[in-house]
Amino acid sequence: MATWFITGASRGLGAEIARTALAQGDDVVIAVRNPARVPDDLAKAGNVLTVALDVTDSAAVPAAVQAAVDRFGRIDVLVNNAGRGLLGALEEISDAEARSLFDLNVFALIDMTRAVLPVMRRQGSGKLVHIGSRSGFEGEPGVSLYSASKFAVAGISEALSKELEPFGIQSMVVEPGVLRTDFLDASSLSVAAGRIDAYDGTPAHVTLDWAGTANHTQLGDPVKGAALIYEVTGQDSLPTHLYLGPDTLERLQVKLDQIEQDVAPWRARSAATAHDDAAA
Repeated sequence: MATWFITGASRGLGAEIARTALAQGDDVVIAVRNPARVPDDLAKAGNVLTVALDVTDSAAVPAAVQAAVDRFGRIDVLVNNAGRGLLGALEEISDAEARSLFDLNVFALIDMTRAVLPVMRRQGSGKLVHIGSRSGFEGEPGVSLYSASKFAVAGISEALSKELEPFGIQSMVVEPGVLRTDFLDASSLSVAAGRIDAYDGTPAHVTLDWAGTANHTQLGDPVKGAALIYEVTGQDSLPTHLYLGPDTLERLQVKLDQIEQDVAPWRARSAATAHDDAAA
């Protein structure tokens, strides 16, 4: 039996991960801004602790972690799930919109991880599961700042997987494709306020228009996704990345092909930029 601490778990993928863990008899801490929005099947489970937490309030994070330890004695898995999207061409996005996105998707994740790591180091074990995105390995038009935030999550997780190895703590970034959740609702997805008509008909606004029609018709099943995340997290050794969904696998191959196309014509010239004495 493990103790899970899941942020943003009142709905969507976070809620499904919580349900999966509970079904297996695990203890679950659900950290949400508004506990009233937690579904009854989660809120009323005997082995659930719901904590009111806005993860962007860094001062409140340690108390939430301490509440989890007081209740269950340990934290075995931290799922950094809280996050949101932002649509728009980079030119359309204001500094305030970009900083607000990074406050949630990146800096809150850092704060949560910092707060939980002392607990896991004392235990000599623990697993960090960061919910990234397909957009975390491939920059796509119309989601440049969202992609940037998820690239950051992937980089943090990769570094942590090596940094924390001496303490018996593992780190994995999950990179799902589009899931049939509320992610495209206005409550989870913002559109840049400074729309520029010149981008109409270009890839940036094609993505924006797609989001308006794809809500709740997305390819991925969050229940199946949560089940796989739970299964993988239960293994002795975590992969560095969990690429989740057929669309993610398809775009990953596109990314790998693009890397090879970029490297091949310049490989020899790139290698030749070393000092002559280093090459000798």
